[in-house]
Amino acid sequence: MTGQHQTLALLLFSAFVAVTLGITTWVSRKRHGSADEFYAGGRLFSPMENGFAIAGDYMSAASFLGVTGLIALFGYDGLLYAVGFLVAWLVVLFLVAELVRNCGRFTLADVVAARMSERPVRIAVGASSVTVSVFYLVAQMVGAGSLVALLLGRTSGAAQAWTVIGVGALMVIYVSLGGMRATTWIQIVKAVLLMGGAVALTVLVLLRFHGDVDRLLLTAADRSGHGRSFLAPGLKYGGNWSARLDFISLGLALVLGTAGLPHILSRFYTVPTARAARRSVVWSIGLIGSFYLMTFVLGFGAAAVVGPDAVRASNEAGNTAVPLLALDLGGGAGSTGGTILFAIVAAVAFATILAVVAGITLASSASVAHDLYATLRRPHARQRSEVAVARMAAVGIGVVAIALGLLARDMNVAFLVGLAFAVAASANLPVLLYSLFWRNFTTRGAVWAVYGGLVPALALVALSPVVSGSPGALFPGVDFQYFPLQNPGIVSIPLGFLAGWLGTVTSDEVPDEARHAETEVRSLTGAGAV
Repeated sequence: MTGQHQTLALLLFSAFVAVTLGITTWVSRKRHGSADEFYAGGRLFSPMENGFAIAGDYMSAASFLGVTGLIALFGYDGLLYAVGFLVAWLVVLFLVAELVRNCGRFTLADVVAARMSERPVRIAVGASSVTVSVFYLVAQMVGAGSLVALLLGRTSGAAQAWTVIGVGALMVIYVSLGGMRATTWIQIVKAVLLMGGAVALTVLVLLRFHGDVDRLLLTAADRSGHGRSFLAPGLKYGGNWSARLDFISLGLALVLGTAGLPHILSRFYTVPTARAARRSVVWSIGLIGSFYLMTFVLGFGAAAVVGPDAVRASNEAGNTAVPLLALDLGGGAGSTGGTILFAIVAAVAFATILAVVAGITLASSASVAHDLYATLRRPHARQRSEVAVARMAAVGIGVVAIALGLLARDMNVAFLVGLAFAVAASANLPVLLYSLFWRNFTTRGAVWAVYGGLVPALALVALSPVVSGSPGALFPGVDFQYFPLQNPGIVSIPLGFLAGWLGTVTSDEVPDEARHAETEVRSLTGAGAV
């Protein structure tokens, strides 16, 4: 990229960082240091504000960079990610949103522990939530590295490393100083910017093809090198039986995983009532649905305008398809329009990453402090020390995410998020649904459900082509691949549900009918909710 590109984009980056740091500083002066304020922003957000924040939290680098890149490289099969990410919200809307808001206080473990022995359940669910969050954070770090490497015209490890470290430092500042209130406003600002950028690019792509979507698709197919097969299923997931199973596994993970994501569930606690939580989800579905419809145009637009070969040459995983599309639509490299549009899109993508990592870091640090630390301490030692531990946990989680982000910097960000969804669907969703809907569920069943999904998911990822035995693996030079699928969901999700059932039926614990009845009434009516 030219010096002109670099200067303008860096100025826009700096402007967004300055605005978000300003929001964080302003909020930090008003906070009172209570757990309710730090974790839930005082539960004062309206459904519309929270809906925008949920959309800002959910529409991550995986959506803006990864999904469009996969569509540009693989056509129809890349759309599967967009469909899965969107359909998942129906599960959240109908099964989770109101019930979680009524039963919990700050984290997923609050819901489960309401009718179980608190200590073992909180430790298990807290560990699982942190694991899911770290997987999700790694994807955002990889997106940040790819974006700034493109901006600076450098693919060296040093350029990406410093970018990842910078993003990690900013997310720690956002969370430790501003808590949920600052994080929410950052996500709202980011959602508005992202929707505006996506609308502008979509309109420009359609104008380039005079509104003729057929012509857009046919041009993309011609430039892809695959002809009409680019527009049909099977280019990525139809080669053999393992590829087809991978597709089913990915679909299960995407559709079921959202309801188990800690940073999404924590957003339901920021509104005053369960009805507001449901209305928040309706707002977010409208925004997220509109956005994923636009990724369809952007992905095929990148294939038609830029070409898959150019996208792959810039970034093997396709993470830079959208910035390259913006550059071309604005007039090409060296043009004023191209420079401005590229810089705006790059800044929006960077804003996306910063907002999402702030939300994930807050959710994971809440799990460490509220579920792990507070459980291991005496009950009276929880309040202010718990918030202090959450701030320190944000630093530790940031360091881990930075290290793993540097290791996985050549992978597609949407694919990495797919792994996070698989772990969430395997470990968090079974224990959540059993706790809400199964009268006889016990503490042993809850602990087994978490570990019965979490451990197999992590083990299968470690033994899969993601880690070794393939050119795009984390460790391409070694081969300890024994599991043929890239996404473990098809195996680990049923194992999580099976382990929860098995732990319950083999337990000597007598289910507490009174506590279940109390939880049921509270979840359905909101009586006694915080």
